Amino acid sequence: MTDDDVASLLCSNLGLVTIEAPAGCGKTYQGANYALKAADRLRAGRVLILTHTHAARSVFADRTRGVSDRVEIRTIDSFLTEIAAMYHRSLDFPAGVGTWAREHSAYETVAARCKELLENSTSVAGAAAMRYPIIICDEHQDASADQHAAVMALHKAGSIVRFLGDSMQIIYGGPGKGTRLALDRWKSLTKLGGFGMLSNPHRWRSGSLGLGHWVLGAREALERGHSISLAGTLTKGLTVIHASNSARFARKAVNMATEDRRPVSALARNSQQLLILTVGNDRVDHLNAFFNRSMRIWEGHSRDELAALVAGIRRCSGSAPDITEAFLSFVGGTCTGFTASAHGGRVRQEVIETCGKPTGGLPSHLQAISRTLLENPDHRGVALALRRLKDLISARTPGFTEISIDLKSEYQDGIKLGGFESVDLGLTEITRRRTFSHPHPPPKCISTIHKSKGLECDNALIMMCDRQSFSNTDYKRRLLYVGLSRAMKNLTLVVCRDNPSPLFSL
Repeated sequence: MTDDDVASLLCSNLGLVTIEAPAGCGKTYQGANYALKAADRLRAGRVLILTHTHAARSVFADRTRGVSDRVEIRTIDSFLTEIAAMYHRSLDFPAGVGTWAREHSAYETVAARCKELLENSTSVAGAAAMRYPIIICDEHQDASADQHAAVMALHKAGSIVRFLGDSMQIIYGGPGKGTRLALDRWKSLTKLGGFGMLSNPHRWRSGSLGLGHWVLGAREALERGHSISLAGTLTKGLTVIHASNSARFARKAVNMATEDRRPVSALARNSQQLLILTVGNDRVDHLNAFFNRSMRIWEGHSRDELAALVAGIRRCSGSAPDITEAFLSFVGGTCTGFTASAHGGRVRQEVIETCGKPTGGLPSHLQAISRTLLENPDHRGVALALRRLKDLISARTPGFTEISIDLKSEYQDGIKLGGFESVDLGLTEITRRRTFSHPHPPPKCISTIHKSKGLECDNALIMMCDRQSFSNTDYKRRLLYVGLSRAMKNLTLVVCRDNPSPLFSL
């Protein structure tokens, strides 16, 4: 279908329309344009745009700014959590459903109970449908069964629904049968109402159009169960570097001989912008060490260590030893080089001994951190201790020179907690500010492919393309495709010479 055909289908009188398009082919553009037109026509209520990532939320916010008073953009998790908060007693949730779901990673539970509520209560579903007569679901292939059922309950209650998605970007189903079940849901959805497809590589028109067509070809090969050919002359914008991971334990580190490392290091050094993509948080840590911590880690929107810190403070406030454990756990999760033997053990010991003995050098600095926690066994004390540690690291104080704050944004959020009356108010406000500030990745950064979803950039590097990272499964095929489709101008693949991914033919 042409772009105009899809636009007409979205604006039709059909109650349900599904549009499938590869990454970079105009789904978000079409969805945002439809939202603008729909908002102008609405006499009551708002257009609700449901996304799965905060990156997508930011894109929609930018493109619908002119009608922001008639358009509401939410992640589907936050939307269902808001419903759960309104009916928390009948759903057997605590009053602070959002905090509870975040700390217990329980958004699936929230979705399941909300689905039951919307399916069984016509009054609740009807009220929501009146408030949101038009719903646009972006990247809906990532919706869980319960999330999808909740939206369909609103459609049954009267909401017009538009689904946008790409079956080759199902990466939240996981490596098990979840991917297959999500694919089955998507295929069944395309048979309901109107259905259209897009395949125009808009993302690459300002970069390398040849790369865009190559990515579409790679998508087709992966979808059909074939491998991607890297033989022969490569298209403009695509570079392949063959290298071996010489680390003793390849699953636990990334290292290269000088000749293999040279082109990778040159690319990182000479690029004004570079998004380095890999599979999983462990690999992010490995690459962070490989590049000598010269690049930021893209932390995305989630703050798992911060949520754990808040839970620990709430549970242990008033107990200096327990608050110290929460502090040490947070530092261990956001920093490298802060060791139990050289740092953590001494902080713990000083708290137990109430900082009773005079010390000098490194022990005196650690004692000062411990004293802060002793005197303020709450969120303010933790924030002050984090600030003190950060200052010691920044000043390159002896004993602290090997410590690196890897998750800089999350660490800074821990410091910000101290500026609020309570730790829960702090977490709520910090999360709200992050949601509405629409943060973007630093020009040069390392990211998991999952956290890059919804982003686009000029230059991307994927490493390592080995069997461990990209095995021959439906899930890994889709994960690789999401990574391949981020770059508009230049894409570099570091293919493992000794153990290459079977998804490439060389």
